[in-house]
Amino acid sequence: MKTATATMSKRDRAVLRAIAAGRCQVSGGCGTTLLIDGLCCADQFAGARLTGAGLIAAPGSAGGPARLTPAAEALLAAPEPSPGNRTRLG
Repeated sequence: MKTATATMSKRDRAVLRAIAAGRCQVSGGCGTTLLIDGLCCADQFAGARLTGAGLIAAPGSAGGPARLTPAAEALLAAPEPSPGNRTRLG
């Protein structure tokens, strides 16, 4: 994974769980827009942030199903940290 200064928020973990459940698509074209259950993700930067952190494997310019990387699968398998001890993306 790449080094990043952002931390893994509960929202980011929820997006990763939605991807793991097969509920997310990445739209084609410019950027990494996530669709969850057919709707645009309210956090417009989540797709780019999680892809940049090496947690989402983007399907390419044509778009398609979002997939977790092995790093994201390991992160989701680990216990969720306590509120004062959030996981660093990257």
